[in-house]
Amino acid sequence: MPTCTVHPLPYQADPADYFARVRQAPGAILLDSARPNASRGRYDLLSAWPVEQLSPHDGETGIDYLQRLRDSLKRLGTADLPDDLQLPFAGGLIGYLSYDFGRRLETLPALAVDDLDLPDAGLGLYAWALISDHQRSTTQLVFHPSLAPDEAQRLLRLFHAPAVTDDKADFTLKAPMRGDLSPEQYRQAFERVQHYIHAGDCYQINLTQRFRAPCQGDPWHAYRALRSACPTPFSGFRALADGSALLSFSPERFIQVHAGQVETRPIKGTRPRSQDTVEDAENAAQLLASSKDRAENLMIVDLLRNDLGRSCEIGTVKVPELFSLESYPNVHHMVSVVTGQLAADKDALDLIAGSFPGGSITGAPKIRAMQIIDELEPSRRALYCGSLIYIDVRGEMDSSIAIRSLLIKDGQACCWGGGAVVADSDWQAEYQESITKVKVLLDTLGQL
Repeated sequence: MPTCTVHPLPYQADPADYFARVRQAPGAILLDSARPNASRGRYDLLSAWPVEQLSPHDGETGIDYLQRLRDSLKRLGTADLPDDLQLPFAGGLIGYLSYDFGRRLETLPALAVDDLDLPDAGLGLYAWALISDHQRSTTQLVFHPSLAPDEAQRLLRLFHAPAVTDDKADFTLKAPMRGDLSPEQYRQAFERVQHYIHAGDCYQINLTQRFRAPCQGDPWHAYRALRSACPTPFSGFRALADGSALLSFSPERFIQVHAGQVETRPIKGTRPRSQDTVEDAENAAQLLASSKDRAENLMIVDLLRNDLGRSCEIGTVKVPELFSLESYPNVHHMVSVVTGQLAADKDALDLIAGSFPGGSITGAPKIRAMQIIDELEPSRRALYCGSLIYIDVRGEMDSSIAIRSLLIKDGQACCWGGGAVVADSDWQAEYQESITKVKVLLDTLGQL
């Protein structure tokens, strides 16, 4: 099998210096652990100048688009890494799937307004990547065998050159972030969810509201400030062709495939952090002891067991962790883990086809929950609750649930916050939780 060539670079715990060299290039993308000491924060990955960029065509189904992605990986060609290297990417696809890509996989109404005009998906096919391994304190350029020698030399010169001065413009909001829904409008949507639950249509709905404000300046400056305030293992920055950008600070893994082993880590259950250490510990303990949060989490675990079962070997889907605690600067989360063994006749894109979007951000049952979301949320979610993702030519994949994410586009910054509504939920508590989840984003942007 052809083998990638790998070139060491000086290790950087923070990818900003390396990304500054390419961030204005076509297809520039950064998948940023932002928490190098976390177990899921081992690698940073960045690239630019893709061989091709792939977005869905008008009327193209999700299955057909995923097949185009599969075909693009075949065109790039299979490759391996040198035997002594453990790196997540050997060339392949990097990009995003918006929540609304799910409309191409399932039949949904079209009630929510598409007022952001973000393509449902955008993935590039990349023949090189710069990867930092924070466990081994290494940074390396990985070149797929198809990369032209002169391009490889250009990249080596670029990344070995002295650090560049990143002349980024400031980023500011022109007004405070405001929710699209008033408390009363949120209450009305909440009551409709309760109606559907009691009618038997569903037993959990992830109800979301959007926050937005006019803005100006460089989205990268916003990303750097938010990364410092809210470090998470699935952060990322994707520059778009029109000068807009996707910013994500997600704590949640959607699906990982490594050597045929599949893992998903749904988050369901949240409590705020406190600067008072006693109160903070009480909040965490209250979350872990909450029968309501455990029930919500278990509903989604069962949904994901079913989703993974479509592409995993029969009998291999397990739940090795149930109701664990993960803590971040602004919130405590309840997290479970579902694993499986990928079936011999399936690949990572089959997992996407059978599992997207993630059940933790829809509710259950999934398709009916998505239909209700489209009815009750006035605008489409865009990147929010979609995924940042890579899939390499070996079949390796990792992906996030793009919560705590922003779209900066057309002079406007948008972010979203939400939570699970079940039969015994309280609308005021759920409304406050939607604000708590994005408070660190709103506060940080407001101070720039």
